[in-house]
Amino acid sequence: MDIENAKAQMRKGVLELCILSIIEEDEVYPSDIIARLKTNDLIVVEGTLYPLLTRLKNDGLLDYSWRESNAGPPRKYFKITDLGRQFLEVLSNSWQQLVQSVAQTVGKPQTTKKTKKNEPTATSETPTSEPTTNQ
Repeated sequence: MDIENAKAQMRKGVLELCILSIIEEDEVYPSDIIARLKTNDLIVVEGTLYPLLTRLKNDGLLDYSWRESNAGPPRKYFKITDLGRQFLEVLSNSWQQLVQSVAQTVGKPQTTKKTKKNEPTATSETPTSEPTTNQ
């Protein structure tokens, strides 16, 4: 099994959420998105990013504007739409639920400890051998 491929597939699954979150902060140029994703170990190349940005724009989640550049031709800056913000909110909530479910599934319980059947636990009462007397 190729572990690097499995890790890449997991990253691709959250890419849309991450990109929308970055763009929600401010209008952004695609190379800035790539730099931010690389900084956070969510490595992405232009060949992955541009088709995703186009799809998000065609779905009405993003819009863009052209800005003049000091270093060449005009640049396309992306911004999130109102529909994109609504979508991001739902996606973020779904992500939080998924993270919690995965953590509960693969994580070890931190507060409960399994005991053998009929073995007393710290909170259970143990019978004493001394008889009680009523006075």
